Amino acid sequence: MADKKILALIDELEKNKTLSDNDFLFLLSQLKHADEETENYLYTKADTVRRKTYGIDVYLRGLIEFTNHCKNDCYYCGIRRSNTNVSRYRLTKDEILDCCKTGYEIGYRTFVLQGGEDAYYTDEKVCDLITAIKKQFSDCALTLSIGEKSYESYKKYYDAGADRYLLRHETADPEHYRRLHPEELSGEFRKNCLYQLKEIGYQVGCGIMVGSPGQTDLHILKDLRFMQELQPHMIGIGPFIPSAGTPMHDQPAGTLEDTLHLLSILRLMFPQVLLPATTALGTIHPTGRELGIKAGANVVMPNLSPTGVRDKYLLYDGKICTGDKAEECRHCMEGRMKRNGYQVVVSRGDYPETR
Repeated sequence: MADKKILALIDELEKNKTLSDNDFLFLLSQLKHADEETENYLYTKADTVRRKTYGIDVYLRGLIEFTNHCKNDCYYCGIRRSNTNVSRYRLTKDEILDCCKTGYEIGYRTFVLQGGEDAYYTDEKVCDLITAIKKQFSDCALTLSIGEKSYESYKKYYDAGADRYLLRHETADPEHYRRLHPEELSGEFRKNCLYQLKEIGYQVGCGIMVGSPGQTDLHILKDLRFMQELQPHMIGIGPFIPSAGTPMHDQPAGTLEDTLHLLSILRLMFPQVLLPATTALGTIHPTGRELGIKAGANVVMPNLSPTGVRDKYLLYDGKICTGDKAEECRHCMEGRMKRNGYQVVVSRGDYPETR
């Protein structure tokens, strides 16, 4: 039988978009033991809120993983610089444009350039890529996910035509951040990057790994408070999945349930936010992405990278869809969404206030 106090807190969260610290901590802790009735109540509330803004539309983002070189050595990441087992690659400009062409022909109107923090891609090279993509696909949105840069670099990319920027903050707690990252990286610097991106004019995305090593409900509460302060346009969360070749290879993965609960909480807090059902969610459960959409998400990010490099961009173990052609991913995702009562749409899928 559903706990009336939990249901009341879900109702309060839907109404007020926030809770007190104690109520958030209570809700997070109790959801770990929630029965099916309680979970369904939460998911239905989140789905209803999402439908008020987005209906049954699900937006596609064509993901292009264009380099797996990275100067950083994050303890959880499969492409960290110390992982000598990684076969490194960089896509050429023509290869990237070919990925965009394929994606455009099958209905993508947003491309996401994602890569490690690779010094080979100078500001000049990045701006050249942006200009070429926007010239050839002028009705498409372009998202960058290439890590921490200076304000000046971010401004150059924006002026060249980039629309959005994804930069997961990973954790808002300094001690937890230190557990996940080496000394040369700073959680405060990373958060400041997000504020700078928003100031410049990007649609900005932050996010965390659910169940990352050492994460507690108090850490998640701090993340929720940081997001309330930042007011991002996009929030990317997915379960932590351990990766071979990293110091955290033997840590337990985050759970499907915790991730779905947090997706719904975020939807209730941020009714208009663009919220992906991530590949990681589909990796830990065969229908993880569909369940994520039912829990309030409204974005999926199929892979447009050439199949020959997809198994080299492994941030974590067991990543799905590394062998599927772009057309197969597109049609598979469309069918999956349709079977669950949603529709994939050909659209840039902008945040409502920026349309």
